[in-house]
Amino acid sequence: MSNVNPRRWWALLVLATAQFMVIMDTSIIGVALPEMQKDLGFTQGELQWVFNAYVIVFGGLLLLGGRLSDLVGARKIFVTGWAVMIAGSVLAAAAQTAWVEIAGRAVQGVGGALIAPSAMTLLMMLFMHDPKELGKAMALYGAAAPAGGTAGVFLGGVFTEWAAWQWVFIIYIPIGLATLAATKLLPEVGSRRGSVDVLGAAAVTAGLALAVFAVVRAPEVGWGSTGTILQLAGAAALLVLFFVIQKSVREPLMPLSVWRVPRLGSANLAMTLLGAAWIPMWYFLNLYLQQVLGYGAFASGAALLPMTVLLMIFMTAITSRLMMKVGAKPLIGGGLLVLAAGLVWLAAVEPTGSFLVDVLPASLVAALGMSLAYIPAMIAAMSGAPQEQAGLASGIVNTTYNVGSALGLAALTAVAMSQGADQLGNLPKLTEGFSAAFVGAAIVAAVGGVITLLVMKGDKAVATEAAAAPQGEKVAA
Repeated sequence: MSNVNPRRWWALLVLATAQFMVIMDTSIIGVALPEMQKDLGFTQGELQWVFNAYVIVFGGLLLLGGRLSDLVGARKIFVTGWAVMIAGSVLAAAAQTAWVEIAGRAVQGVGGALIAPSAMTLLMMLFMHDPKELGKAMALYGAAAPAGGTAGVFLGGVFTEWAAWQWVFIIYIPIGLATLAATKLLPEVGSRRGSVDVLGAAAVTAGLALAVFAVVRAPEVGWGSTGTILQLAGAAALLVLFFVIQKSVREPLMPLSVWRVPRLGSANLAMTLLGAAWIPMWYFLNLYLQQVLGYGAFASGAALLPMTVLLMIFMTAITSRLMMKVGAKPLIGGGLLVLAAGLVWLAAVEPTGSFLVDVLPASLVAALGMSLAYIPAMIAAMSGAPQEQAGLASGIVNTTYNVGSALGLAALTAVAMSQGADQLGNLPKLTEGFSAAFVGAAIVAAVGGVITLLVMKGDKAVATEAAAAPQGEKVAA
């Protein structure tokens, strides 16, 4: 125990705060979107790029961030990531045009892609001496992600209502500087020799971006148009090229052998569909509250605060205990089905609806589903990985969640626009469009739940085995 860091729990606070802020960056802009739309000239369909510019770059570069963390040293990459995040925040806050705003969000995504995997590596270094402490630290760190996503909605409302939408980006500057000052609590992680698969990173990021762009543009130019078909074909070709590169290079971003890890494939599919259902839900729920019910930015954010409270209570105090008793599979599958039920309830929103009847109960059901599925899916994806692949498994599961979020939002925005969500001021048509998006998200979540229950291998003892396994030992399938 002589190598145990006596300040490890304070260091965990730094890392959990970083995770909270990185994921909050995907949601804090939600409530501010209508004001940004007015000031910067976004159309209703283009508005999603304020979100997707971050998520595509973040998700596409996560594996590269993990590789750089291994080669250069996790602490150095963590520091670099925060410096980039601060720079992107300055650019986004100062933007006077839509495209500068999107560029600032993309730079923030680069910073997030460096912060997230390096933070996970540092966490493993701090707590690998004791599997039970590692499990507790992972639960707290994991809870910071969805909590940050939902808390961002509330804080975005506070800033937009009482200051200006620019403050949803300005807030990252002092917090980033404070985090950089606190990095002295983090352990030094040595670098090692190796190469960086730049071509693979470029292929996967470009492929994802092109796929989302094609889906976003399809309602306007037509799904059967030559442009849409060529863009989707190009995206598919780039993603195939990525896998070819991974198979051929000596040190790939994602060694294909990692997919032999038990439950990695099914858990990542669940995370993809979870992101594809959850993120569109809060995106369109924000628009419904403001553009249909007429809520101001602060009221809209406050309306979703109960979701944050429920998420934190379940993730930190209940979900981990349930997983010890029943395993990951029923929680992931059941959680996705509960999320689907909440989304079906939300689909019944009315142009003359109310928060207490149309939003609060349905949003709490959806949040319950999210809180049951998220951490078990993450642990299931990582529990079978040997120590030397734990960081890679973590990077993959974070990537799939963010890719699912981007593609889900793009697809369901197309559905919503086709059903009238682009008709600002026409409350019945707006509501019809938002309702269609909720129905689509419910279908995604339900499919994810059914597939998980049918495909994922039983794992009732995964959490118990992970806590009891000797350091570095691979948990049995």
